[in-house]
Amino acid sequence: MVQKAERVNAPHNRSGKPVGNVTRGTTNPNRMRRTDRWLTGPQAWRLRAADDPLVVDLGYGATPATAVELFERLRAARPDVRVVGVEIEPERVRAARPLEQPGLSFQVGGFELPLPGRPVLVRAFNVLRQYEEADVPGIWRLVQDRLSPGGLFIDGTCDEIGRRVTWIALDAERPLSLSMSMRFGSFELPSDVAERLPKALIHRNVPGEPVHRLMQAMDRAWLASAPLASFGNRQRWQGMCKALRDGGWPVQDGPSRWRLGELTVNWEAVAPGAVGGHQP
Repeated sequence: MVQKAERVNAPHNRSGKPVGNVTRGTTNPNRMRRTDRWLTGPQAWRLRAADDPLVVDLGYGATPATAVELFERLRAARPDVRVVGVEIEPERVRAARPLEQPGLSFQVGGFELPLPGRPVLVRAFNVLRQYEEADVPGIWRLVQDRLSPGGLFIDGTCDEIGRRVTWIALDAERPLSLSMSMRFGSFELPSDVAERLPKALIHRNVPGEPVHRLMQAMDRAWLASAPLASFGNRQRWQGMCKALRDGGWPVQDGPSRWRLGELTVNWEAVAPGAVGGHQP
């Protein structure tokens, strides 16, 4: 049985110890491919524009496979990228160090990111989900305060093999967006992705909350797009996304991302307890 993570009460690290708790560490190769594709696509400009192309894979898990993959994928956008895998469990870092190479290293640490420089990208997947919802704002702030100008923090969750993925993107000031990416054929209704919402939203998928309205709107648009199914689920998904955008949802992306099974909306449309959010 996995012990529940202890509360993270303080937003600042005064003890000198890593901030956070050892998590289960469950991971699989290629699990983060959908988010990595987003980072090397519409977000690649951040890496290219960075004075210091420092990237952190925070809480990479029991094996370093996803950190190695992130390094290999980001090099296509920025050949001199430096990826640091940060883990709070020292044994996981020791096991990863034989894989170190120029541009890829591993270090013990937590949300305080104890490394020189300010990262332009921080990816934390299936990490915050194991904490309390009340801890999330403080953890976000701790990481946001370490970002470089133009930096981005990705707080995400996915299933075991990366078929259903969601993530919240934050800059140094605020949350920016919620993204969802699903493999076609892995769901009956788009709202099936709700079980993989990040910690800030997973308990908010209830009537009256903005993210619940989005899930319901996605399902309605998916069902209304059923005539497009004869052309394949890709066309049906694109029809759903277009219907959401035409219906007033603040959709950030377009057909080039929709065809990959992605959808990104403004954070303000799904923020917990938002007053005056989108009303379908």
